[in-house]
Amino acid sequence: MNLLRSIATVAAAALLAGCASFSDDGGFGAVSELTRERSGHAPAWQRGPDPSAAVRARVAELLNAPLDADTAAEVALLNHRGLQARFAELGIAEAELVRAGRLRNPGFSFSRMRGAFALKEIERSLMFDVLGLLTLPSARAVGERQFEQAQLQAAADAVGAATEARLAFFGAVAAAELLRYHEQVKEAADASSELARRMQQAGNFSTLAQLREQSFQADATAQLARANQEAVAGRERLARALGLAQTTFRLPERLPELPAQPPEPRGLEQAVIDRRLDVLMARRAAEATARNLGLTKATRMVNVLELGYRNKSTSFDPRENGWEIELELPLFDFGGTRVARAESLYLQALHQVADTALNARSEVREADAARRGAYALARHYRDEVVPLKKRISEENLLRYNGMLISVFELLADAREQVHGVSGYVHALRDFWIAETQLQAALAGRSPGAAP
Repeated sequence: MNLLRSIATVAAAALLAGCASFSDDGGFGAVSELTRERSGHAPAWQRGPDPSAAVRARVAELLNAPLDADTAAEVALLNHRGLQARFAELGIAEAELVRAGRLRNPGFSFSRMRGAFALKEIERSLMFDVLGLLTLPSARAVGERQFEQAQLQAAADAVGAATEARLAFFGAVAAAELLRYHEQVKEAADASSELARRMQQAGNFSTLAQLREQSFQADATAQLARANQEAVAGRERLARALGLAQTTFRLPERLPELPAQPPEPRGLEQAVIDRRLDVLMARRAAEATARNLGLTKATRMVNVLELGYRNKSTSFDPRENGWEIELELPLFDFGGTRVARAESLYLQALHQVADTALNARSEVREADAARRGAYALARHYRDEVVPLKKRISEENLLRYNGMLISVFELLADAREQVHGVSGYVHALRDFWIAETQLQAALAGRSPGAAP
């Protein structure tokens, strides 16, 4: 009877262990908050095959107006199907967590033997995993660590999607703006080439000068074709980053203006250690491995321990009742291999944490230096190059009005001015890209780094 009482106690504990259940939001609340803190917007997890009505309405509202960097990031967080596919890993991790909090199902065996003289022998047994019950709290703790790591990974994926959307936005706007400038250069080249052709036919222009103008027109045509291709590719990259099937969205005509002074974040290296998601993931992985090492040491000698009820009935004889215990005999492996493997995994995790932190600090310093350099170059174009080109153009216009220079010199000066403005657009685009990459290096992981 004492044995039966013990088995009943084990069964009751197993029933209570089976009460571990799924959370209401699947742990996505923490993912949403982590993403909002680092990207300014919260993602949406679509638990079904199609987006919800609220998500579709919000995306349509954002796409009705010209995009900016922030709205592009929000659309990506709401609409990108690839991001939704990565969010499914969170559901898988929660399922593993719930499974870790539940006892393994009991085993039932039944055998029936028939011998001579119609003699029948029947055996029944019901086995419970006692060792699993004893180690259930430790297994649950390990599962919680792994689930928290999955949450950090989901947040890192979301921040990465927002970063890619911002980068694609700046690239698409710059490509469209440069396309308009190349169109202006092509118009000036066409006018210059046509005027040179007519003057050469009238005998007022040399053949060599006319061929030079024609050559410039050919170069302008090739540059325009290249700029048009880059503008189309930029829109397509942005559409992919936003998770859109078409490129029907609208873009602003120009990039955002260069700020008077770029923000100067302080304590970059400490901030990247405290906030960067890949560093936090490496820490959680090491903690989970440490917990797993403790569990391995606790079960190094006995890895299987099952206790159960058994009865046997034979024809013409009373039923026999009893109990059965099953355990692994450590004759050839005393658990040292499992402990050695766990210790090696823990040492590997510690080195991974140190390596991740070192790379993160280096990447944020590099990103900050790139941002500073890009800002200095863009400011040079804005304050020196573009005003100088404009002043030269105004002086040449005065000289042309005074009939001191020809129309070809005036057109050539107009082309030079457009090239100066194009250089500023490139520099301004590079600054905003560098600014976005710095924020990404501080929040999630450096763009382009391996996940």
